Amino acid sequence: MDLRRMRYFAMLAEELNFTRAAERLRIAQPALSQQIKALERQLGTRLIERDSKGCALTPTGTVVAEEAKQVLEQVAAADERIAAVIQGRQGRLRLAYTRSARGGAADALVTAFRDRYPEVALSLQTGWTTHNVTELLAGRLDAAFVRPPLDVPGLACRILAEEELLLAVPADHPLARDRARVSRRRISEEPVVLWPRENGPGMYDLITGQLWPDHPPRIVRQEPDDEQLLLAVAAGYGIAPIPEGRARAFRTPGIRLRRLSAPTPTVTLGLAHHPRTASAVVRLLLAMTAPESPS
Repeated sequence: MDLRRMRYFAMLAEELNFTRAAERLRIAQPALSQQIKALERQLGTRLIERDSKGCALTPTGTVVAEEAKQVLEQVAAADERIAAVIQGRQGRLRLAYTRSARGGAADALVTAFRDRYPEVALSLQTGWTTHNVTELLAGRLDAAFVRPPLDVPGLACRILAEEELLLAVPADHPLARDRARVSRRRISEEPVVLWPRENGPGMYDLITGQLWPDHPPRIVRQEPDDEQLLLAVAAGYGIAPIPEGRARAFRTPGIRLRRLSAPTPTVTLGLAHHPRTASAVVRLLLAMTAPESPS
């Protein structure tokens, strides 16, 4: 059956009055009558019994009206699902956290996105910035949390948050007893525990450049992640720079956290994506963040 005629007949079956049905359909009554007659000719049977009091459904008309109602509801639902996919309210988002930024702004954004778009299927993973960039470039991720600065052709990075960089020191270290802010001079020759530069070159250079501006830090030990880094500090291997959010989250025994003197060192959290090929779902995620920084 023609969908338009089906809709006209369903409305007439609901009203059982040509005038009211035509008004609701916003068409002229003669046009409605012609469409119903055309539907009856198409099906080869009478659907409506007309008399001076109005109209009534024939037994066949009752069946056709119920079928038409179900078909129109299915079409409307399909239209809504298609529109939802086009607009990004449904679909899939492949997103990666960066290991150094779980919690805080990243988790807050993901939670807010889940609440606003519950029908979007989230596929989440966690990796270092370098790994996340590789996955983005390979098309295996739609977006990824990263630690800027990020200088990768083809990718854009939206800055989400900035946090202070703290210094983790062993609990028995002389710096642990000093409540004053720590100067760069005092840590210039200290043994340092840090993660490998290849995990996130931009963040690594940003950190070391802020804390050891005159020469590279004296790295004595490398650890794969922040948790192991703090455990190494607690064991006395050296001091370590760490974002405040991660340091507070782990609450590692045997260490003390110290702030550094001005200028206060900071690190940023960004959301990397493909600006030219971002899906509707990615655009919805980006719309929930701050304006994009120049790239």
